[in-house]
Amino acid sequence: MKKVLTIAGSDSCGGAGIQADLKSFSANGVYGMSVITAITAQNTMGVFAVQDLEVEIIKAQIDAIFTDIVVDAVKIGMVSVISTIDAISEKLEQYKPKNIVLDPVMISKSGYSLLKPESKTALIKKLIPLASLITPNVPEAEEILREVGSDITSIETVEDMETAVKEMYKLGCKSVLLKGGHMQGDAIDVFYDGIEIIHFKSERINTKNTHGTGCTLSSAIAANLARGFSMKDAIKNSKEYITIAIKHSLDIGQGVGPTNHFYELYKKAGIAND
Repeated sequence: MKKVLTIAGSDSCGGAGIQADLKSFSANGVYGMSVITAITAQNTMGVFAVQDLEVEIIKAQIDAIFTDIVVDAVKIGMVSVISTIDAISEKLEQYKPKNIVLDPVMISKSGYSLLKPESKTALIKKLIPLASLITPNVPEAEEILREVGSDITSIETVEDMETAVKEMYKLGCKSVLLKGGHMQGDAIDVFYDGIEIIHFKSERINTKNTHGTGCTLSSAIAANLARGFSMKDAIKNSKEYITIAIKHSLDIGQGVGPTNHFYELYKKAGIAND
């Protein structure tokens, strides 16, 4: 079985972060492992507190995994402070995993800033160049491009998205998937690998329950890369997976509920889980 590592924050309500990543890994047929960078107090209503872990325990977690287990892919999520970013980049340069998917988490759906303003440059300069793929949504892409002084100030059309992925590719990653969830109409994600632009289109599902969609998609892509799929097929498979998970999302709590990571598995087992 392929082994995939998530480096991210913990979500106490289980819909995003480490918890979503591990569920997504399992649903996509790989063994999941984790390095926790921060602990959040959150539920479907929002994020209420964040405690970043000390650098030494983050490094120790990474060392513990890589010195014992072959890591077939890495997904990076919430990394809110510069010291955490420095530690992760140092260790990934040391161990050189083949597949790295970076989800540049900046702001929660409730509006809580998960990346400190002073950490943006560090993420751009130290983690993006290590990534096989980065998976920003539109607000994150706009923030990244503003930070590097790009002429792109807003992304409003698919054509804007195509221009944006080319600009972000210049930051050193091997490929970019710009997610169109914040746009109008069908959900169109735009991919660029320095050679071609590809549109990944899926239906827009009318639900408020989309907590953890970014985490779930990026971890699914990491799982598919670990299993040997090409980047394009890994994204295609993962888009199909997240679409089903959103379509059958869970209406739990009083706010934005989570996606249904195990819908297909529960369905096969004859368990009603909508």
